[in-house]
Amino acid sequence: MAEPQMKASANHNLVTIRPLQYRDLDAIKQLWANEGETSTPEQFQQLRRWYGPLKLLSWFPNPYQHQFRAYVALEQQQVRGLIQVSPFNRTRSTWRVEQLVVAPSSAFDLPESTLTPNEVGNQLLRHCFQSVVEAHNWVVEVDINDKLALGLYRQTGFQPLAELTYWAIAPEILETLAVREADLPNLLPVTNADAQLLYQLDTVAMPPLLRQVFDRQIHDFKSTIFQSVLNTVNRWLQPERPFSGYVFELQRQAAIGYFKMWAVRQDNCPHKAELTVHPAYTWLYPELLSQMAKLLENAPSKPLHLASADYQPEREEYLTQLGAERIEHTLLMSRSVWHKVREAKTISLEALHFSEMLKSLQPSRQPIPSPITEKSSPLRSSQISPNLEISGSSAQSSPNLNEDSSGNQLPEAQN
Repeated sequence: MAEPQMKASANHNLVTIRPLQYRDLDAIKQLWANEGETSTPEQFQQLRRWYGPLKLLSWFPNPYQHQFRAYVALEQQQVRGLIQVSPFNRTRSTWRVEQLVVAPSSAFDLPESTLTPNEVGNQLLRHCFQSVVEAHNWVVEVDINDKLALGLYRQTGFQPLAELTYWAIAPEILETLAVREADLPNLLPVTNADAQLLYQLDTVAMPPLLRQVFDRQIHDFKSTIFQSVLNTVNRWLQPERPFSGYVFELQRQAAIGYFKMWAVRQDNCPHKAELTVHPAYTWLYPELLSQMAKLLENAPSKPLHLASADYQPEREEYLTQLGAERIEHTLLMSRSVWHKVREAKTISLEALHFSEMLKSLQPSRQPIPSPITEKSSPLRSSQISPNLEISGSSAQSSPNLNEDSSGNQLPEAQN
């Protein structure tokens, strides 16, 4: 058993993990090329475009301070892998693995390398687990057909949480939906005053396990002044227009439906949307999609992308009937820090001391048995006054069973 541990520690010393620097971007672009990517992913384009502003925001307290957490793995001064993580909620109790890219050693001039991509990815993940000490839960979304990535995340403690399906609604279907008038009399714009309603809708729309892992609070549905300014600047730099709204139920005084959509004007980017519907009001799906299609009438003719989970069968059934196309199937996985600590501690039944655990259930003193006479009758015993004390050592306190309540002598029973 000693040899594998020495080998693992030796392999660990071969890799150096440090924060991402701007000079690493060209090497990172080569990582995707080594994996067979024909085009540069959108995540890398955003990383290159926003590297300077995100790096600047990480130097002082602000809502986007922790949005840029990226590390690279170096072996013999060459970049072998990249990992990028970010907070999933405002309290930063849950973090998300945005991307993890590892290239094989054969793609570089590393003849003495003994590290596999799985080992490099394992070290990158564990470095994030140790450096982000405030994270109680981790989530990651993996392509359900990527067996290598699924094996890596399972090896580091991730467990399946939900299956997600991404849909593309064609422009022809959107035009048909826009003709129909949506029946939404209480459709209201979203403001910070509606954060409580949106939080309650988000809570009831997902299973308890997801709600526990996501750990969202009311302030997760509020936007600060700093975020509003950044969103305005982002709309100037990127030609996209956001739309949002929610449906209010007057009788229950609750939000029963919510949507947020981005109308993108770039040529190669589709429109995107987020949709949340109360499980008891699934009839809102055609109404909300008709409203969203009407808002896209003046936007470029592009497909609309949205997601559904395996715990939303009504949404998947409606999108299938609508003719939407399944474009991606992913697996949402989570890793709990507290769960792993509980697993690592071995519990043996032999080590449990039940006498110490059940002290409160044990009698405070040794019970003293009371004498039992052969001639005592249950009927006569039940007629004894409760004010009299019963003692086995004092004969004066014992009642005379041959007298009635008035003190008259009773005839003795015949044997």
